Amino acid sequence: MSRASPPEGLEIRFDYTFPVTELTERAVVSRVPGLIDERLKVLSRRDPLTVRPGTSLQTCLDLIRETGMADSVFVTDESGRLLGVLTERDIFAHLVGPDAELGQPVEALMVDHPFTLHLDEPIRHAVELMQTGRYRNVPLIDDDTVLVGVVRPVDVLKYLAEAFPEELLNLPPRPHQRMAATEGA
Repeated sequence: MSRASPPEGLEIRFDYTFPVTELTERAVVSRVPGLIDERLKVLSRRDPLTVRPGTSLQTCLDLIRETGMADSVFVTDESGRLLGVLTERDIFAHLVGPDAELGQPVEALMVDHPFTLHLDEPIRHAVELMQTGRYRNVPLIDDDTVLVGVVRPVDVLKYLAEAFPEELLNLPPRPHQRMAATEGA
């Protein structure tokens, strides 16, 4: 197979460089502290999976399984105020074995008065809670202490990534980074 030559006087060039904005990796890192000092209300948050007191543990497990997105159930009163939280971790730590009593009410295992954050607190506080390893789902409340949402680590990461779309996509590889295999087909 022969290749055709370009017309006389026309030069073909292939540019294999990718545009990189003026914002360097160091500049990105310097902007992150300001972003995590923004208020929690700027994050997209998830609707909490809620139940009323007296709900059986089996029903809570079924709800967690049905949604596929949650790993916690928040117990609220009729006005939406948070009374407690029940996580999969709580359930599996206390109920192991074939004789587990899943008919118990949620109050038997829920954590009473869990730590919450207000929508006006900085994202930094949620990150600090998540870093302790005790919270994967941080309950958010409003001025009336009504549960208004849940923030997860993925929500914070999504917020940070959205703040730097081009910068993150265009960062060059680090010199010390070695790939085990070439990418592509």
